[in-house]
Amino acid sequence: MKTLANPRDRDELLARLETLRKDSSRRWGVMNVEQMVCHLSDAFLMMRGELRASDATSVLHRTLIKWIALYSPMQWPQGILTRPEVDQMIGGTRPCDFGDDRARVHRLLTRCANEPVDCDGRVHPIFGRLSRSAWMRWAYLHTDHHLRQFGA
Repeated sequence: MKTLANPRDRDELLARLETLRKDSSRRWGVMNVEQMVCHLSDAFLMMRGELRASDATSVLHRTLIKWIALYSPMQWPQGILTRPEVDQMIGGTRPCDFGDDRARVHRLLTRCANEPVDCDGRVHPIFGRLSRSAWMRWAYLHTDHHLRQFGA
């Protein structure tokens, strides 16, 4: 099971991140590649507790959907709506320089993987409270989902 806690899985994501170009085209969704890179940064800040996203959870999301999303072998579906605070067209961080924005994701991903972050028990806006290992699994899956969105 892939997770940001595994150095090999982390390095795979970082290598795929570096293949993104400013003109990378999306395979689905509405974000462009510049917005997606900023979305990933915002998501890592949320994981670290440095950005708060509004609650959109329910008992179903905190139980069955969380288990399916984090532990089943299926890839995440396309077209999942995000929270406004991490939506670059609403309240998320706006793109600036693509190279700088991509480097920021690289730094944040590496920090989340390598530095002990007290995210154990932190609330995810959809899945509710997550353990550190669940956050690391979520971080891998979320990043993978958006890299696949742009063919990386």
